[in-house]
Amino acid sequence: MTLLTFSPLRPAIQRSLSPWALALLPVLLPLQSHANTQAVQAATDAFGTSVGRESIGLYTTSSVRGFSPTAAGNVRIDGLYFDQVWSVSARLRTASQVRVGLSAQGFVFPAPTGIVDHQLRRPGSQGSGRLELSADHWGSRYLDLDFAQPLKNSDWGVTGGVSLQHAEFPNGTDSNAWNASLGLWWRPQVGREALVFFSRHATTHDQIGPLFSSGSNSLPPLGPRRQFDGPEWAAYRGVGLNRGLMLSEQLAPDWQLRLGLFHSEFDDARSVSNLFLDLQPDGQGRRLLIIDPRARVASDSGELRLSHRFGPQDWPQRLHLQLAGRARQRQSGGSVTLDLGPRRLGEAIELSEPTFAFGPQALDRVHQNWLGLAYELRHRQSLEFSAGLQKSHYRKDFARPGQAKVEDRAAPWLANLGGAWHLSPTLAAYAGWTRGLEESGVAPGHASNRNQALPAILTRQHDAGLRWQMGPRLKLVAGLFEVRKPYFNLDAANLFTQLGTVRHRGAEISFSGHPSPELRLLAGAVLMQPRVLGEGVSLGRVGERPVGQPERTLKLNAVWTPPVLGGVSLDAALSHLSAMAATRDNRVELPANTELDLGVRLPFNAAPWPMSARLSVTNVADHRSFELRGSGSFAERPGRLVSLSVSSSW
Repeated sequence: MTLLTFSPLRPAIQRSLSPWALALLPVLLPLQSHANTQAVQAATDAFGTSVGRESIGLYTTSSVRGFSPTAAGNVRIDGLYFDQVWSVSARLRTASQVRVGLSAQGFVFPAPTGIVDHQLRRPGSQGSGRLELSADHWGSRYLDLDFAQPLKNSDWGVTGGVSLQHAEFPNGTDSNAWNASLGLWWRPQVGREALVFFSRHATTHDQIGPLFSSGSNSLPPLGPRRQFDGPEWAAYRGVGLNRGLMLSEQLAPDWQLRLGLFHSEFDDARSVSNLFLDLQPDGQGRRLLIIDPRARVASDSGELRLSHRFGPQDWPQRLHLQLAGRARQRQSGGSVTLDLGPRRLGEAIELSEPTFAFGPQALDRVHQNWLGLAYELRHRQSLEFSAGLQKSHYRKDFARPGQAKVEDRAAPWLANLGGAWHLSPTLAAYAGWTRGLEESGVAPGHASNRNQALPAILTRQHDAGLRWQMGPRLKLVAGLFEVRKPYFNLDAANLFTQLGTVRHRGAEISFSGHPSPELRLLAGAVLMQPRVLGEGVSLGRVGERPVGQPERTLKLNAVWTPPVLGGVSLDAALSHLSAMAATRDNRVELPANTELDLGVRLPFNAAPWPMSARLSVTNVADHRSFELRGSGSFAERPGRLVSLSVSSSW
């Protein structure tokens, strides 16, 4: 239930926000915590749901069974392939769902690392909107406006919104940003729909705090609370864009054609890596700044899908023919390193911004297309079966300054099988197997080959489990899984490269529903055995535990609305992560972490529309700890945060 965001408003907007924000505070103020109760109510299981700024559940859009489906390229918009460079704005979507395990059954063309499916907001027969204003005791302020409006006496409608953000972070940095999004819908009849959308997110100022690395086989010391040592000009600026066209046409009662064409990009005016290296227990270390010139990543992607429904009523079947592809280009490199020498934690850096002579940049290009055929079969409420086959053609070109161009090619067959058997009206078993070609991301900012695009990798996953409908409003899902991928991390020379194979094997459990009419629960657990396999482990060069992978993840979300309180709801979120390896050689470990968040929401009427006010406290115990940003690289987690918000819907 954090109010923090990694993006941010123009200084002019920020300055103008303060007076009217204070004036509207008693009338307008929630957002974040209300989003938490919304997410709990919207979730059908504990595996992962995002509504607005809020994400709940075991998994997120960046972490599923220990891997990132977003980095792997497994993102969809309303089920259609989307090569995401910049994330889909919450002003355009109603929710983002993580499709994994049972929730991936019946999803056309699943992926080994799971699928992130962004569900777009559609205009209804009546106009609707939501205004949210929130603030926290660190000084963050957010204003979000969402709307969905049919155009009078026409087949057209609009959705979208605006967002203004000023965020204050636990390391004392701050950021400003704004977002504007608009979707134009055309729905002349049932079965025919078209959408054109555009979204722009501008980060005008985002101070970059330091990442810490220890000079010994231990965690680095914690610095002063909420203090940014500078330099002040070490900040990021950039713009993210998304635009797209989507069409859906019911060609005949049993034939449907869908098309999605998308463009996604970010254009960084400048970025900075702020490193505090070789930290000693007394707080002494070495400061290093790496400044990047303008960099750009852009992708054009899309999917054309023809679906046919056939078969008798008791055995409905569907065929899906898919043509999809993408063309991505990345311009990066040319960075300048500024060594600030020995420094101590808490020591301010008073340094004027120098003039930088940036070097030549690298250019990476990816071209990928694939043809796929998928089949689905259902038998009443007793059987579900799905299978898919795709032929992928992949080419990546690496063009480095002063070096010959390097090319990486692959043309694998990709496949998936899945099924569910309803053993009784309340008990179902499921199983699935998937082989995919996924991206392996880019080298992190503290690596010697920072920002370098890595080659595509073949991955595979199999899972199986049970779903038990314990009652009309209670559901339990329990499953086993195994995912295998090539393992990338920092080697002894600080090069981010393949070090072996990683295997994540484990069990996941989800409990969701209403034990009583006034109580909504989401509880989940992942019990995992992550292991690195290969020669590097047997020779002692790499530890057997992959960096940053806990063996236990426990989550509990609860929303209680007792009738005696007249609509007031109380919510709590409890999370636990077990200890995890923090360095490649496993000599340093990040301790286990348990946190509790609490909140209360009060509905009221102070305007023509219903409103609600919300108070929330995250990290109630104010536990100070680190989070991992890569092998041996740490940043401080947020401490206690008190936020107040108000929203109005119509």
